Amino acid sequence: MGRFFGYGFILQVIALVHFIRRRPENYWLWIIIFFGGLGAAVYIAMEVVPDLGLLQVSMKGVSRRKRIRMLQAMIIDNPSAGNYEDLGDLLLEEKQYAKARDCFDHAISSRTDHVDPFYRRGISAFELGDASAALSDFERVVKNDPKYDFSRAQLFYARSLAATGRKEEASAAFEKLLSASSSTEALLSAAEFYAEQKRTKEAKELLERAINSVASVRGFAGPRHS
Repeated sequence: MGRFFGYGFILQVIALVHFIRRRPENYWLWIIIFFGGLGAAVYIAMEVVPDLGLLQVSMKGVSRRKRIRMLQAMIIDNPSAGNYEDLGDLLLEEKQYAKARDCFDHAISSRTDHVDPFYRRGISAFELGDASAALSDFERVVKNDPKYDFSRAQLFYARSLAATGRKEEASAAFEKLLSASSSTEALLSAAEFYAEQKRTKEAKELLERAINSVASVRGFAGPRHS
């Protein structure tokens, strides 16, 4: 372990350079800085190593864009809700959030009785910075199924509440999220919110839980306590 932590600074530099270039979720910056070499190593395992497979991802992207063009052509003759929803899903994967949102707008009608298009439209709106519109969609989803998409709907609901300044409701939503999910994404998102609310102890505890969870899966030793 001593040798591992001897390389901690180098790992932090590598992680920070990648973070600046790729700009993933902000909570990774907390992990890199406050958990030193171990946090940087976890970041590299979770964010840098997958980037080494970008060629494979690129090939998938080519196939996805081909399917997008096919659906765009189909919609001209058959502008059905299903075609718009399928196209919206693909555009969301491509991170073309504005176009995806427009597709889900077309897919949703007053008779829509399933929550998935609302959920995915909410994600599109959230990623575009329109948290108020996103919140409306996520409210609909979590009222129907709080654990939708492995509780990610609840996660986005909590984040949207926070982004619209409804901090007390966001706090309650994050607590409900943590009671239902122990995913790394849930732990880190809640930790980021708690840190912003100056609830430092709770934020640190969640960060350590997330670090230990990822480290155990990736084969690192977790943070030591005195």
